[in-house]
Amino acid sequence: MKKIYLDHNATTPLRREVLAAMEEIYQNVTGNPSSVHFFGREARRRLEAGRKQVAETIGARPEEIVFTGGGTEADNLAVQGVAYASRSKGDHIITSAIEHPAVLAACRFLEKEGFSVTYLPVSREGLVSPSQLEEAIRPETILISVMTANNETGVIQPVAEIGEIARSRKVPFHTDAIQGLGKIPLSVEEMGVDLMSLSGHKVYGPQGVGALYIRKGIRVRPLTYGGHHERSKRPGTENLAGIVGFGEASRLARENLESEADRLRMLRDRLCSEISDRIPRVKMNGAPGLRLPNTLNLSFEYVEGEGILLGLEEKGVAAATGSACTSGELAPSHVLSAMEVEAALAQGSVRFSLGRENTLEDILYTVDVLVPVVKRLREMSPFYDPDNDTQGD
Repeated sequence: MKKIYLDHNATTPLRREVLAAMEEIYQNVTGNPSSVHFFGREARRRLEAGRKQVAETIGARPEEIVFTGGGTEADNLAVQGVAYASRSKGDHIITSAIEHPAVLAACRFLEKEGFSVTYLPVSREGLVSPSQLEEAIRPETILISVMTANNETGVIQPVAEIGEIARSRKVPFHTDAIQGLGKIPLSVEEMGVDLMSLSGHKVYGPQGVGALYIRKGIRVRPLTYGGHHERSKRPGTENLAGIVGFGEASRLARENLESEADRLRMLRDRLCSEISDRIPRVKMNGAPGLRLPNTLNLSFEYVEGEGILLGLEEKGVAAATGSACTSGELAPSHVLSAMEVEAALAQGSVRFSLGRENTLEDILYTVDVLVPVVKRLREMSPFYDPDNDTQGD
């Protein structure tokens, strides 16, 4: 059976070049990067080379990159780390209602610790309003955290504008750029951010390794203790092979970012147009012109997204209903709810996130199998009236 992977926002397959770089570490590099002998020095050299590659991808200095165990840890280190380090200055945090659960859960935890959090609403297109954000800033505001691009809808936020506001008000600004890495250009200077979260497995690198950019001068309290590693921000022996793989994946993504983005955008738009032409009563979620080039989030009336996914899986197509970190939950997506998508439509949403292996043949096959799946599910719905449909197979 043909197998097509359209869930790249959840994780990406490891590139062969990345695997080769990691295997070379496992086979030939023995030392601990903190050891002073020549084995340790070689490990340290490889570690710093990986750090430099990640830094170059976002226009940062290598010494501003702290490696973590993944994107979730990077988000928590940014949000909790700045909050605790700045508590003497204030206790107010601003974020958005559509953030990844790693940020939202960290904020809810901090509320229990006595911090105050403002959760900014978004428009129906999924965009944060910079003017509303500026109005929310108080004298006691110590952190702003707004993601670069949403993992469910792909909507790209006005980060540079928010960065200007944060800089003018002297409030540290964190962005979760995990979905943006390798898909759109990222520059910490142009975006005006003070902290940026990244993850290896979203960019065809290994799982279990992430990074947090921390601008020089920004105070961050570590979440764990035990050593001087990563400039005393994240103790514990570094995941050397993972970091080397992350660095190589970042370099490869940077090399052909523009051409790959154009190719994915073409495939995504073709997928959207084919579905729209052949299946009635479908709504696209998110700002049409402000989305990641690989992401398409659609709501299908009169059906549940889980049913569509099961039908697609039977034909070898893997997609998603939203964030992989919230799969299994019965409640509608918090992102779509914040965008005021009605509950029934939100329950009928499917996210297609394309990647470097996908072809036009994959797109056409996906639509061919999707059409009868939706038709069958709608025929089972007591609310569906086929006489009102004017298109579809």
